[in-house]
Amino acid sequence: MAVLRDPLWNNIRVDGPFLRLVDAAPFQRLRYVRQLGLAHLVYPGATHSRFEHALGAYHLTGLTVRALEDDGQLGDVPALDRRLVVAAALLHDIGHYPFSHALEEIGVAHHEEVAGPLLCQGPIATVLRTEFAPDAPERVLALVRGTSDSPLQGLISGSIDLDKTDYLKRDALMCGVAYGEIDVERLRHALAVVPDPDTGRPVIGIREKGLSALESLLFAKYQMYRNVYWQHAVRSATAMYKRLVEDALRAGAIDAARLAAYTDEGLLHDLGRTGAPPLLAAIQERRLFKRAMEAPAAALPDLDLEWIAEDRDRTRAAEDALAAAHGLRPGELLLDYPRKTRMLGLDLPLVMRDGTIGRLTDDGIAGAINLPILADQLYRSARWLRVFTAARVTLAPTEVLTVLRGA
Repeated sequence: MAVLRDPLWNNIRVDGPFLRLVDAAPFQRLRYVRQLGLAHLVYPGATHSRFEHALGAYHLTGLTVRALEDDGQLGDVPALDRRLVVAAALLHDIGHYPFSHALEEIGVAHHEEVAGPLLCQGPIATVLRTEFAPDAPERVLALVRGTSDSPLQGLISGSIDLDKTDYLKRDALMCGVAYGEIDVERLRHALAVVPDPDTGRPVIGIREKGLSALESLLFAKYQMYRNVYWQHAVRSATAMYKRLVEDALRAGAIDAARLAAYTDEGLLHDLGRTGAPPLLAAIQERRLFKRAMEAPAAALPDLDLEWIAEDRDRTRAAEDALAAAHGLRPGELLLDYPRKTRMLGLDLPLVMRDGTIGRLTDDGIAGAINLPILADQLYRSARWLRVFTAARVTLAPTEVLTVLRGA
């Protein structure tokens, strides 16, 4: 048994098979994958890793399962299912790439897909099969991917999964900002296992008394996206990193199949072995590209720019066309239009004070939470179209939008 000191939750106890999972090499790699990618170039304290975040999610999930047990909520949930959901919380980020989510934006496989071989083969699979059940790796993988029929799936993937609670509070703490405040205890103790109003299957829902705490989570998420995750300099560094890795992949300098085996520094080291790409040097020396143009999504209501997040060939062609028009070389002008579908999305059962169960969705419930218009407005205020350039250049929005319309 080990008791780990954590800056957010204080003491985290890890014992038995969970400690053996932590000691496995694929989990130890997460010590060297930064939770917030390149945000430490803007917020110096943001050097925390996926390792401590995974421990935090494990800690919260264990506490929540025990609280549900004490409340008599888990009588029909087998003991093995309870242990597997805690294991899934610990292992949910096992497939993350170096610098976390950024590379998923250039079209490589999602980290939850990458998790498959890491959970079902090798040392983690051995611990899961011998310490939990022969089919434990596959069941944990289903929980991680959100496809399990376990009543506790909602603790791992859903509107109020405990992953969100940990990363929002942890990221705010380590960045030194006050945007991630969540009423964690109220939220956790408002959770319940209830029959889904549509299917009748037991699932995780929330009692009406927890709605204010749920609102605190939703608004913390919005504020963190607006002020940290999508902060302009963070997005500049992210855009540079994406183009750097994409160029290396297209040139065959690195192998896409090996990306998820890298640590942050290991990938940067290998990117520099074939020379000194200008983007690599710029990132390492913190010479971030500057904003040449920006506009909030709210100012672009009639323009479909989703292809910037979907079609890398089209995006690169537009970037290079704009670069050439302003005397810049390919890779010296970058487009950024980040996407987070359903940033404030909701879909879970709500237990009203009179005991009736409804469904709380993006459409809300009258008198409870009514998010549709507000959620769209908040998303548009957090999301910006930006053009970043290596040299300081000012681009007219009309010029940029004309190129993008024709791209």
